[in-house]
Amino acid sequence: RRPPPLLSPHLPCTMRASASAWLVCVGLAVLFAIASADGGTVRVWFDVDKIDGKEGNKGCFVMEVHADWAPLGAGRMMEMLDSGFWTNIKFFRVVPDFMAQFGISGDPAVSAQWRTKTIKDDPVTQTNQRGFVSFATSGPDSRTTQMFINFVNNDFLDKDGFSPFAKIIKGMEVVDHIYQIGELPQQSKIQSEGNAYLDKNFPQLTYISSARVMAPEEDLDTCANPTLASDKAGSGARLVVSFGSSALGLLALAAVLFGAV
Repeated sequence: RRPPPLLSPHLPCTMRASASAWLVCVGLAVLFAIASADGGTVRVWFDVDKIDGKEGNKGCFVMEVHADWAPLGAGRMMEMLDSGFWTNIKFFRVVPDFMAQFGISGDPAVSAQWRTKTIKDDPVTQTNQRGFVSFATSGPDSRTTQMFINFVNNDFLDKDGFSPFAKIIKGMEVVDHIYQIGELPQQSKIQSEGNAYLDKNFPQLTYISSARVMAPEEDLDTCANPTLASDKAGSGARLVVSFGSSALGLLALAAVLFGAV
């Protein structure tokens, strides 16, 4: 089994892309490459709701992004974070003993914008093992925003070009309790109708509630999930950016690049 294709083939980030899009692609790749050379990583802290399909069951997990594994995939994640993408994003395809897929915007207009922003493939340098994260594809050079977290060792995906760019380093117990909807939601309707379709037909879906950037000194252990069945609210989704000290100025570079788009 492989993660589902994106619903239509899109242009990769090639010479047919706009000059500003190329600037972002190249700039982000440089940003992450230098950060990795400094020994830094990007840790993305998500809060989720409806764990096990129950409203109010909240928790968090932390995804550590590695630019040295997949520079373009890591850059795309940075771009999505900068755009405010990660708000009310549903886990729409969750298959037991396989993976949990997410990354379609709940707003059809936003989905339409991202469908043309494909990126080239990264070489596969890691294996799709438990807790590792890769982008879904529809073929070569077709990645946009959909990604999946592996529940188990799915190394058979490696040969098909699914390149892990991150791994879950905290809260895998929350990932294990994402509501297992199987493959019932139709991606075409999610793209065209957004969360209105999902809320009406699959109200139990676990979803990412929000995300924000934190200071580098933020303690990872503040993401705690002592009781998955509790009604305790999370502390708010957070993104922990941890670069080497000499790479802090690169954040300003990212801001300039995004401002050019």
